[in-house]
Amino acid sequence: MRDLKERTKEFALRIIRLYGVLPKTTAAQIIGKQALRSGTSVGAHYHEAQRSRSNAELISKIEGALQEMDETAYWLELLADSGIVRADRLADLRREADELTAILVTCSKNAKKRTKAEQGAVKAKPEQDPTN
Repeated sequence: MRDLKERTKEFALRIIRLYGVLPKTTAAQIIGKQALRSGTSVGAHYHEAQRSRSNAELISKIEGALQEMDETAYWLELLADSGIVRADRLADLRREADELTAILVTCSKNAKKRTKAEQGAVKAKPEQDPTN
């Protein structure tokens, strides 16, 4: 299975290539730029998450990636539904967006569970007697 860092980068490259072949109409360019911005931000957020200093920061970056992925899926849907790009030409890209969303949701849930477990472990520690 490919690494998530690699998959998000490849997703961004596919979005860049898609933008490059869109028609030069105003609608296509506006929607395309939105998809370009959000679609390339997913990987950037994930890369930042890899360098997180805390679980809270990790969760924030992963959820940022999720927000960008959700937005990208919306722009891809608009490109197809408006007839700017045939839906069948976007099917693989939309499927990859769905898969990446599911993976990122799992990453976020796992990080939240870790945070709760760590908080529970801290609360469960007996207090130190300061006189010892």
